[in-house]
Amino acid sequence: MMSVATIVALVIGVWGQRLIGAFALGPWLDRQPRLTRMAGLIPAAVVMAVIVQLTVARGRTLEFDARLVGVAVAGVLVWRRAPFIVVVLAAAAVTAALRAVT
Repeated sequence: MMSVATIVALVIGVWGQRLIGAFALGPWLDRQPRLTRMAGLIPAAVVMAVIVQLTVARGRTLEFDARLVGVAVAGVLVWRRAPFIVVVLAAAAVTAALRAVT
């Protein structure tokens, strides 16, 4: 279990990284519009990486099953700019159908 000191140290470290990034990289990125657009995609990429990791990891092993196909369907629909409810329902339907078949 994490101690309070560890959590405080992590909070200060993350806050410090954000502060350094804002002051050190902020002015430089303002002059680089292409890099600014690319930097704006980083949070979405991190969230997607976490979703995929939570989908395929079970303990210390990887498990590729219907959930991964559902996430892939959701990813394609988001890429095609489908409405959120369509993305969720399609991913759930594909996952359920594959689980029913196997």
